[in-house]
Amino acid sequence: MRIAVSADEVAGVAELIGAELARRGHEVQLYGALVPGERADWAWCSEAAARAVVEGRADQAVVACWTGAGASIAANKVPGVRAALCTDAVMADGARKWADANVLALSLRLTSEPLLGEMLDAWFAGEPSADPVDRENVAHVADI
Repeated sequence: MRIAVSADEVAGVAELIGAELARRGHEVQLYGALVPGERADWAWCSEAAARAVVEGRADQAVVACWTGAGASIAANKVPGVRAALCTDAVMADGARKWADANVLALSLRLTSEPLLGEMLDAWFAGEPSADPVDRENVAHVADI
């Protein structure tokens, strides 16, 4: 799977995200502070990773900033993105299941290396729900 990864600073687990995804066999595309000389501000790098998803250059994305909130907000401004700010594996699983999230937003402040692994396990094991009510909710988000 092709995964776009952005971070606005090289702090916390920022550098570990891409390395862990590559270890799992994914093709990783880096943005922001993870690329020397690229604009690292959270709004710009999160947008770049989100656009990679909607333009078909990536299948999913992981965006990160200190709190994760800004990265999530910026990514969600890109039409077609459903970014979910997750702080644990239960949230990551639920975001994939009920919201069919295609972008995982993380906090560089709160996410430890073991927690990152657990969230990625849940994220990639998660499948979008086939329940008609859940599908209707996802469709409604696209219409908003």
